[in-house]
Amino acid sequence: MIFGKVIGTVVSTVKDVNLNGKKLLLCREADHEGTLLQSYHVAVDAVGAGEGSFVLISYGSSARMTEETKNAPVDAVIMALIDDVQITHVIPRP
Repeated sequence: MIFGKVIGTVVSTVKDVNLNGKKLLLCREADHEGTLLQSYHVAVDAVGAGEGSFVLISYGSSARMTEETKNAPVDAVIMALIDDVQITHVIPRP
């Protein structure tokens, strides 16, 4: 799982039938504070996220374990909206 921020939508009129009705969102990876990183991903929205949402994204076979993504050719899913990240112990970077 990684943090991400929704930065846009992806529209596709021709796609696999198992993706019909699914909202595709363009996400940019983020750190725990919401600072945007370099990588971009297209993820199926399983929780009602929208542009600007700070989200938790799951990848690989785990992405196909939500009710929204069962039996769909999905490699990334937005599975949670993040309200807050609490860090109780900070390990300094080398």
